[in-house]
Amino acid sequence: MRHPAHFIALGFGSGLARQAPGTWGTLAGLPCYALLLFWLTPVQIAWFCLPVFALGVWAADVTGKALGVHDHGGIVIDEIVAIWLVLTIVPHSGSGWLAAFAVFRFFDILKPWPIRALDAHVPGGFGVMFDDLVAALYAIAVLLGLMHFWPSLLRY
Repeated sequence: MRHPAHFIALGFGSGLARQAPGTWGTLAGLPCYALLLFWLTPVQIAWFCLPVFALGVWAADVTGKALGVHDHGGIVIDEIVAIWLVLTIVPHSGSGWLAAFAVFRFFDILKPWPIRALDAHVPGGFGVMFDDLVAALYAIAVLLGLMHFWPSLLRY
């Protein structure tokens, strides 16, 4: 945790959880997103995800090499950036955030095509970050569909 890349990649320590570090990393992204909302709109946060994604590529690459594992479970910056992106499209409500969390975790854990292939075949920090970005896009598509066909679902 002394190296800045490790601190970032390990989600400020949330990735050090012994059980379900990806879930803990995603949970760590929620209060970070709430803090960002004090200064930025959801659209601005979506744009902010671009430089943070690039920072995550670097941090995940450095940390993966130091740990000797390409996509170590403790590297959770990918979950943090991905949940921020998903949160930008849901209402700022308990049900909206819960749905964002649950649907993103579903796709991040299940890894439907092409997420599993990307996870296995895209190397380095970019591969670590990119498969979660695709999981976030799947989650966004599902949530947009839910909000379209059942608009009252995520309001409270």
